[in-house]
Amino acid sequence: MRKSLRKNDELRNIELKTGVNKYADGSCLITCGDTQVMCTATIEPKVPLFLKHSGQGWVTAEYGMLPGSCTTRVDRDKAKQGGRTAEIQRLIGRSLRSVVDLQKLGERQVIIDCDVIQADGGTRTASITGGYIALYIALKKLQQKQRWTTSPILDMVAGISCGIVNGEVLLDLDYEEDSNAETDSNFVMTESGGIVEIQGTAEKIPFTENELTKLITTAKAGLATIFEKQKEAIQKIDEELEAEKQARLEARLAMAAEIEEKKLKKALKKEINGNTLAEPTLKPVKMMKNSSNKKTSKKVLDENGDINGNIADNAEV
Repeated sequence: MRKSLRKNDELRNIELKTGVNKYADGSCLITCGDTQVMCTATIEPKVPLFLKHSGQGWVTAEYGMLPGSCTTRVDRDKAKQGGRTAEIQRLIGRSLRSVVDLQKLGERQVIIDCDVIQADGGTRTASITGGYIALYIALKKLQQKQRWTTSPILDMVAGISCGIVNGEVLLDLDYEEDSNAETDSNFVMTESGGIVEIQGTAEKIPFTENELTKLITTAKAGLATIFEKQKEAIQKIDEELEAEKQARLEARLAMAAEIEEKKLKKALKKEINGNTLAEPTLKPVKMMKNSSNKKTSKKVLDENGDINGNIADNAEV
């Protein structure tokens, strides 16, 4: 019986929480038992030098453990990365590239950052599983922005650890089980059944081909459950992104309607003003009976135009 009371082929509780970082193009906090990894995806409009002018994109990863992620403080990677860190980064990058159409991505680079908040075994495989969700979100947003009919994502990918402890094959090892394993292995596979990578090491005694087959079978069963978890997260993401897209569309339509309404009001006002004729304003005419003031009266009347002039002629008679 395992210390966690799990069955030999039972996963730890897995949670995939998305949208945990508002600045990243995609983000996911993955929890596997007591292991927690923050995964973020950032899209950059450039590629490594070896891909420049190739028309092809790239997916890479960075991995690190926060100082308080283990029972003893982990030193931060500064000028030089450790061999373990570099190895895990390459593994995550390879795994995620295997399910992306890099040609469709164009000359863009997606960087997946995996920061271990708390470690209790399986941090590299959790980084792949959570990193895929962050990558999916980022590329889904890019697909909407570029109005692509299809996504650059070709398949789903996830990772899980398996090992032999006290002669028994165990799924999803925690730190204590991993430390005491006779055989330690990691499996990365796609949802369609493809094998991306298998890492297997005999820590004490060599393992047999039959044991390897059992490890693969156990890992595949565990990954099937993980893929279902990923599908649930993806469905939620798609619904949220579609709702956001619809909200943006409705806001644009409302703004366009408001602009058209203002234009219509302005045009109607202009039309009304154009059809209204101003009434002529006549200056008051002072009637003069004294013949000595005829010239003055004539001058005043002439200023009011021909109509008033006619009136003046009658007045003089």
